[in-house]
Amino acid sequence: MSATNYLPDVLETTEAVKVAGGFTFTEGPLWHPDDFWYFVDLRPNRLHRIKIGGQAELVRNTEGGNGTTFDLQGNLIVCEGDARRVTRTGADGKVGVLADYFQGGRFSRPNDVICRSDGSIYFTDPDKRRPYAEREIPGRYAAGNLWDGAGVYRVMPDGKVSRVANCEYPNGLAFSPDERTLYVANTRSSKYIHAIKLDAAGNMVGRSIFCDMNEGDEPGIPDGLKVDSLGRVYCTGPGGIWVMAPDGKKIGVIKWPEQAVNFAFGGPDLRTMLCCAHTGVYTLRMKAPGNPHPWYKLRGK
Repeated sequence: MSATNYLPDVLETTEAVKVAGGFTFTEGPLWHPDDFWYFVDLRPNRLHRIKIGGQAELVRNTEGGNGTTFDLQGNLIVCEGDARRVTRTGADGKVGVLADYFQGGRFSRPNDVICRSDGSIYFTDPDKRRPYAEREIPGRYAAGNLWDGAGVYRVMPDGKVSRVANCEYPNGLAFSPDERTLYVANTRSSKYIHAIKLDAAGNMVGRSIFCDMNEGDEPGIPDGLKVDSLGRVYCTGPGGIWVMAPDGKKIGVIKWPEQAVNFAFGGPDLRTMLCCAHTGVYTLRMKAPGNPHPWYKLRGK
């Protein structure tokens, strides 16, 4: 691995360390400032937590648990696709619904989720894995055969839900450090990353293709997506995790023992990358920290 992982400006270590294994399809990695990680085993519907060097512990069962984040109070937010909802788990362990309906219809399959510094929660809701007859959000077939219901949604701190942007098959998402660009991975027929320009209030004012990822025949799709403190964009794709400069230029690909599905920055210095790669969970050390979650900033982490 070390020979193919020669990215001297990106990686501090080049050999991935296996943290845990024996799972079915790992997803949703998230570092907690108490120095443990959450992740899900998607197929058996289990949310786990693990300390590096320890054993994975079951937190709870989910209904299609996938992407995870925190809100500004440190509550755990989880996309639960089978239940067609985004949930919030409080410090007392009670699970409540953050969002499940828009314009009178249930979401199709919430996938990934992030938090903005104003407390709003953004999440993706692709619909291609939901049969046509079960798609409830009002929509129509538009130009290019896009379904209007598939897109990026936002939940404001007061609970109001709105659609930020339509997308073909939106998956992972992340903000630029200044929160004026929202990057969204498009997973299916065309593999690329959207760059959605936002105004100060977080509304879309423009969009473009940030990076075309239709390259080669190695396994991997645009899925998990993160940004580091230098504004570089990381996204799973063919061959591993692609690293791109803020202008979209490809820097290189981080290779893993298994196909990378999703990943997160964490550790006290935010320079540990934890990668969920199908049956295993792995780490590498990075030279630059990840862009910190707003809750980390509030806690001084």
